[in-house]
Amino acid sequence: MNFDLNDLLAFRAVAELNSFRRAAEAVHISQPAFSRRIDKLEEALGVRLLDRTTRRVSLTAVGRDFARKVQQILDDLDSTLLGIRGVAATRMGEVTIACVPSTVYYYLSRVIQRYREAYPKVRVRVLDASANDVLDTVSRGEADFGINFIGGNEPDIDFTPLVEERFVAACRRDHPLARKRRVTWQELAEHDFIAVSQRSGNRLLMDQALARMPGRPQALYEAQHVTTLLGLVEAGLGVAAVPSMAMPGQDHPLLVSIPLEEPVVTRHVGLIRRRGRSLSPAAQQMFDFFAELEDAEGAARARRKRSAPRKAATPKAQT
Repeated sequence: MNFDLNDLLAFRAVAELNSFRRAAEAVHISQPAFSRRIDKLEEALGVRLLDRTTRRVSLTAVGRDFARKVQQILDDLDSTLLGIRGVAATRMGEVTIACVPSTVYYYLSRVIQRYREAYPKVRVRVLDASANDVLDTVSRGEADFGINFIGGNEPDIDFTPLVEERFVAACRRDHPLARKRRVTWQELAEHDFIAVSQRSGNRLLMDQALARMPGRPQALYEAQHVTTLLGLVEAGLGVAAVPSMAMPGQDHPLLVSIPLEEPVVTRHVGLIRRRGRSLSPAAQQMFDFFAELEDAEGAARARRKRSAPRKAATPKAQT
């Protein structure tokens, strides 16, 4: 085959950027020289990889399949060189994470911010979708790994637990429920209730947990994603039940969360990856980063719990 590594790097660049000009800039050569590399690769393979017009560039069907294989080849090569040279902290790369929307707004954004401090040259792509779509995306190899609360029973998926979280009541700070230390589901039903749609995995968890409970909350409004639901709560349209991971911190000016009980409903959130598939160096770094960060925060929570002052025992009445 009359092509080399630089030709593969050029093809990967144009496959990602869909532009000869931007791809040429990315690999630091002139556009005519870049075009010659692509022509050379297509001639060596004997197939057309790209459809080109004066306005746009797109991959052919063969080109899309070849792009996935090239990415795997370059990742494997990168992993080998990385192990030899030991330059993990300074490498460039890209990580694609699929995740359920309820983990994105506050949890994932915080993790990515910390990851960027350690690995500033790695580009991160986030694919937010429903729990089933996240599972499918990881299974098809379209994402390096995912954050989900389903997948533990799938034969082709490895599930690494991160945290068990409970559902909480979300309301505005000026709402009557905001003064309570805990809220029951029946109390929640006394107010205008906003729920995620029946297509949501979170809705399925709640429906299963509350199936036999009389007087369960009935939705007045529905939204597809938890982030949209919280926007409706902020607007004062009602209250909601959401995973605690989806809620902002205690310093949020408008929203507050209150533990829900009778019953306590929880979900297990973890990292999912395709079984038997090696991650690229950048993806493996980020995968490990999640677990290390959760271990550190779990230890911090345990220390805070141990150091919290205990309530004094109530003296018994004298007889």
